[in-house]
Amino acid sequence: MKKFPFNPIYLLMGFGLAAVLGDALGWSPLLVFGAAALSVIPLAALIGEGTEALAARTGPRLGGLLNATLGNAAELIITIVAIRAGLLELVKASITGSILGNLLLVMGASMLFGGLKHGRLDFDRRQAMSNAMLLVLSVIALTIPSLFAQSIAESREANVELLSLGAAGLMIILYGLGVLHSFTNADSPLQRASTQTIEHRPGWSMRRSFAALAVATAGVVWMSEILVGAVEPVVADAGVSEFFLGVILIPIVGNVAEHFVAIQVALKKHMDLSVEIALGSSLQVALFVAPVLVFASLAFGRELTLVFNRFELLALILGVAIAALVAADGESNWLEGAVLLAVYLMLGLAFFLLPV
Repeated sequence: MKKFPFNPIYLLMGFGLAAVLGDALGWSPLLVFGAAALSVIPLAALIGEGTEALAARTGPRLGGLLNATLGNAAELIITIVAIRAGLLELVKASITGSILGNLLLVMGASMLFGGLKHGRLDFDRRQAMSNAMLLVLSVIALTIPSLFAQSIAESREANVELLSLGAAGLMIILYGLGVLHSFTNADSPLQRASTQTIEHRPGWSMRRSFAALAVATAGVVWMSEILVGAVEPVVADAGVSEFFLGVILIPIVGNVAEHFVAIQVALKKHMDLSVEIALGSSLQVALFVAPVLVFASLAFGRELTLVFNRFELLALILGVAIAALVAADGESNWLEGAVLLAVYLMLGLAFFLLPV
């Protein structure tokens, strides 16, 4: 009987025990936060492994749909826990950070390292531009409620909430249509990605895959409770803003395993798949995760709206614009990767210094 493949990243699960002990024994909030954050990384990786194993058993179409649906499961869980705790600004910051992280950090690192190893690499320009178009649309959908909120009186805030709900519903519909279009196109990178999954993840049974998903999901929920509970003490003690934690740290923690996959496939000259991971993950956050969180907030008596501050909107517009320019020619090189990383680092420094 085949066992779970050992991944060195699973060694970080020991930090989960440290987070539990630290939370119970009253350790420094910064230590507890760090331990909980590190423990989420292998749990998110395990969710990815379980999803890929299920995809290998269900075929390319359904497998691709599973990957598209569960790709950001860890981050979705963290943000739902944050909504329940009332940290709505943290949630909106994490949405911004996830989109920018995938477009600038992940795609930039993939192009940089892939270009340094192989020189110029080609990818599917049509699919990349199709995703870029949907990303532009998603930024428009996030911008409209924000501009609307700045243009009306506080006495009409109910209209902002109604507009956010309407925009969220339309975004989910568009995401579903985008997924349908991708999986009815046999030549799309998503279909090829699913085929590669089937070829390389044949070892887990359905029972083991479901067990991995169940254990990892429960672990992420537990660690998220500890992580979110330590946010406010960390903000007070460490002098960093809640906004910076949301826009930089939480997206990286929730998606680091997927980030490594994108870089690894770029090093193997599969830039098609690497670009698809970066753009597809950004689309998933913008058109699926964000609107789902809007509706999920209602279940907790919260009112999460799609109203972002001006710097978040500017960063999203710039990030999508530079990513679309890089993807326009269907080619990548190490210089383009360095440019994307430089933009991400400049925005990260600004987010760190921004008093929000």
